Amino acid sequence: MKIAVVGVCASGKTTLVAGLKAAGFDAYNVAQEHSGIHDFWAKRHPDILVMIDATMPAIHKRRVVYWDEQRLEVQHKRLADARAHADLYIQTDKYSAQEVRGKVIDFIQEYKKRKTKGDEIS
Repeated sequence: MKIAVVGVCASGKTTLVAGLKAAGFDAYNVAQEHSGIHDFWAKRHPDILVMIDATMPAIHKRRVVYWDEQRLEVQHKRLADARAHADLYIQTDKYSAQEVRGKVIDFIQEYKKRKTKGDEIS
């Protein structure tokens, strides 16, 4: 099962993907926020699409960035299609990296159960 992770810069994509891989999942980061191709995220046909997000105050706490809210707005526009198609969206500001990873793993496990039962995934 392929798990694609998209999100704005400094939302925690690299950390999340590393944590998911360490837990045995086939996860990868999609740099959709840098692409003008609206469905770039779909190129590898992921089974699950996870979008994580962060606000400027949280981004500034995580790292030094030399860009502002306007660039964040551009990234959100580039991520609009991914957000519309995301199986799971997490606003990461109030969560630790471990909490985000836990939420994603819980979602994947529930997804697998429902898929096995043939239930509709919402």
